[in-house]
Amino acid sequence: MPETEGTPGSEAGLEAGSKAGSQAASPRQRLLTATVELMAEQGSSGWTLRRLAEAIGTSHRMVIYHFGSLDGLLVAVVQEVEAHQRERRAKLAVEHPDPIAAARVLWQELSAPETGPHERLFFELYAAGLQGRGATAALPQASVEEWLEPLTGMFATATGDEQNAAVDARLGIAVVRGLLLDLLATGDRSAVTAAHERYLSLYAPLAEPDGS
Repeated sequence: MPETEGTPGSEAGLEAGSKAGSQAASPRQRLLTATVELMAEQGSSGWTLRRLAEAIGTSHRMVIYHFGSLDGLLVAVVQEVEAHQRERRAKLAVEHPDPIAAARVLWQELSAPETGPHERLFFELYAAGLQGRGATAALPQASVEEWLEPLTGMFATATGDEQNAAVDARLGIAVVRGLLLDLLATGDRSAVTAAHERYLSLYAPLAEPDGS
């Protein structure tokens, strides 16, 4: 399921927002926020439970207490980042009345190099979830369903076609995630961005004010 400086969906925005609320955050949330920031800085691969716990300033017992397992913590990281991205998408819809412009800005943020560790973690856990592994098992379906409702509403508003809005939303999720996976696999940012622009160009006529 990639940022401009200080935006809620970006690494800078995640960090700024988390620090602002750190005083009132619960112990679980503080550990989660620290892990999100750690993985933005150092990447998401190769962590053991004990190494990760030490890096975020706690014990492995506290990670297990709050998240059940290392996978449980990693799934929570993915869910946290995805929630910020959905919030960012909703904000962009307000900031940019043109839905194509809003989608383009979100893509620039999602595909930014600094979001690579979080996107890589998402796909690693998604694959584990497809195999039914522990805490990751519910992630694949949830990561689609949590985006479908808000995006369906956005597509219905943008195109005026409520009947096909859910289909458009599902296609949009598939295209963006497929292109992000392509970017992680190939590193060809120019080609992947061109493909995203091609996708936007196919929807642009549907989003014109006259609906033609």
